[in-house]
Amino acid sequence: MISCEMFKGLLASKAIMGEMLYQGKVKQVWSTDDPDILEFRFTNQISVFDQIIPSLIPRKGESLNRTTAHWFKLIEQEGICGTHLVEVNAADRCLVRKVEVIKEPGAIPRDMEWVFVPLEIICRHYLSGSAWRRFQRGELTPEQLGVPADCEYGAKLSKPFLEVTTKFEKFDRNITNEEALEISNITPDELNEIFDVVLKVDAMIEREAAKNGLIHVDGKKEFALGPNRKVVLVDTFGTLDEDRWWDAEAYENGECIELSKEFVRTHYIGTGHQAELKQARDTGAEDPPIPELPQSVIDETAQLYASMYERLTSQDF
Repeated sequence: MISCEMFKGLLASKAIMGEMLYQGKVKQVWSTDDPDILEFRFTNQISVFDQIIPSLIPRKGESLNRTTAHWFKLIEQEGICGTHLVEVNAADRCLVRKVEVIKEPGAIPRDMEWVFVPLEIICRHYLSGSAWRRFQRGELTPEQLGVPADCEYGAKLSKPFLEVTTKFEKFDRNITNEEALEISNITPDELNEIFDVVLKVDAMIEREAAKNGLIHVDGKKEFALGPNRKVVLVDTFGTLDEDRWWDAEAYENGECIELSKEFVRTHYIGTGHQAELKQARDTGAEDPPIPELPQSVIDETAQLYASMYERLTSQDF
């Protein structure tokens, strides 16, 4: 178990000074006056299909920051694994332990500590989203997913389905475990330890979400290897951006009500933008610009991020 208590005393009296090191789709990463500590600043931007939508969602950054901090706290309390969270220093900001990022495939030394693992781990519990679309195209088989060949959207998988995708390519790409080991240069035991942590974290999330009538459909996570190469959960997870959620009561009545960023993806699928984007990428053409969201969708999305924070954490937003 890796604790960040040792850092909190050092930070208590320090002003957070620094420069922006990285601008991502939904957050900025800033340096601080401690070389081992970074500050995450969450924005109100929203992205789908690896495109940033030219519309802002009020208080979305705060929802992501506070939700992730809630899960980090529970993970540390239950001793599942280490985390990189030091403290939440503002509603939409947090301080985290810095990890080294090496983007060159296969270049991470086997003895390096506090290093980012350049992979994303996806864990699916129900047939939905991109997995459903791949299932319809025959790219995922019933045997792989543990479902009948004639199953419908929303079918519960017989067991969690783990996938690995690339992290530093232009677009995320599903890869085999063998390629994941080559890209990351971690050992098979370390990859299996990461998989084990994902399953334990998802079991915790499923338990907590069920308390407020939610189904945890799927989600993605990122990791580092900390002291003694122990697994450390990093970045954000368990939010509406990284995970998919359904209303449990509606599901029992045969309806899958999207309570995640999939709601916004569905909007762009309905407008035809997702199909246009896929065709452009399949042919090597330039991505078509993603249109702004209608105000009604912005308002509904903002309300969703606020209400889901309360349902996921049992706390007021």
